[in-house]
Amino acid sequence: MTLSYKARRRWSLFILLVGMPAYVVGAVTVVNALERPSILVEFLVYVVLGVAWVLPFRFVFRGIGKPDPDADAGAGEASPPSASDAPEDR
Repeated sequence: MTLSYKARRRWSLFILLVGMPAYVVGAVTVVNALERPSILVEFLVYVVLGVAWVLPFRFVFRGIGKPDPDADAGAGEASPPSASDAPEDR
């Protein structure tokens, strides 16, 4: 199942705004339910959990920061001027 660029952007926003806070609350609750481990062990648990949440969602986040590949670049719409288009003052 392949998601469109717009669907991936929507899902990534939902994951970051709803899923990530829920995951953080769940991870902290689980770690607090255990007996207090040493600082090093607790740090390693948080590092592993901090990386593990994104692994199932790699396909959703891949390419989100890039322009829409499905958009027509020359569909009668001019692109906004970039900093390199500005005249140089000398």
